[in-house]
Amino acid sequence: MRFLTYAASAAALTLGLAALAPTAARACACGCGIFDIGGGALMPPDSPTGFSAWFRYSYMDQTRNREGGHAAAAADNPDKSIETHFYTFGGQYMINHKWTIMAEVPIYDRTFVSTDDGGVAGPEGSVYRARETGLGDAQLTAVYTGLAKDMSTGLSLGVKLPTGDDKGPTGPLGGAEFDRDTLPGTGSTDLIFGAYHIGRFDPEGRLSWFAQARYQVAVTTRGGYRPGDEFNTAVGVGYDLGRIGPFPKVAPVLQLINSHRQRDSGDASDTLNSGYERLLIGPGLELRAGKVRLFIDVALPLYEHVNSAPPGSGKAGQLTAPALVNVQATYSF
Repeated sequence: MRFLTYAASAAALTLGLAALAPTAARACACGCGIFDIGGGALMPPDSPTGFSAWFRYSYMDQTRNREGGHAAAAADNPDKSIETHFYTFGGQYMINHKWTIMAEVPIYDRTFVSTDDGGVAGPEGSVYRARETGLGDAQLTAVYTGLAKDMSTGLSLGVKLPTGDDKGPTGPLGGAEFDRDTLPGTGSTDLIFGAYHIGRFDPEGRLSWFAQARYQVAVTTRGGYRPGDEFNTAVGVGYDLGRIGPFPKVAPVLQLINSHRQRDSGDASDTLNSGYERLLIGPGLELRAGKVRLFIDVALPLYEHVNSAPPGSGKAGQLTAPALVNVQATYSF
């Protein structure tokens, strides 16, 4: 899945890479592109060119059922919870002032609690728990930062590859415990288009702002499932406090993230209970020590509207999380 920061050049590359770069569900277990946008998605290397690697831990626990723009009874939705730990490994190489390439691979550790409505995982009507840890879909991205000398404006083009598991864990049930949209892989190849811009409020660049957009669309699919197109945008401000204690740089950031996902489609999709619109506020903090950068942020929903089947259908609503947590560490070589 990456990008940004604030103080001028740092913010510029951060955001630029971020633009290269999925959270609701009856499913829509993810919409995990949400983790690839905003202040913590990626941090820049220390030098104009070179290699950096990062590890990102993300967490969400989808336990709240929603229908339309309001909370709904848990009994309306056969799915009860989707708890996911994401472990993402990535790297980037800045070839020169104008071009950067990057790659990332996520690992999912997901626990899915749902009601058996067909006697597949247990007696019909029983609640079961299924868990899978597996590889997610890898992403490759190229970022063009040559539109401005200070790299404050950039464009990106990426591809998401179907490397993740889109069939479910092997065993006597053959993965039937999981809905198609709760699996680590979508089975699709997606194109990802991004853009960013950063600006400064003061000559020193301590107080800065950014804007970023990311659009993802599936161009090939398999197994009767096509994930909905996803459009994420972020705007934010950051302030470099300078040295505090052992950290040469301490910079808080505050961002707003808007996420829109269209309905899934295909025979294996839950079209009625997929697709959403949401607005999140995300306070974060960047710490720097030598060649290591650490970014921590928590995104909280201000507004959520999800597509849903009629409440009386017995299969209505989507599960959402009360918070999305991100911790990312980057090392510049």
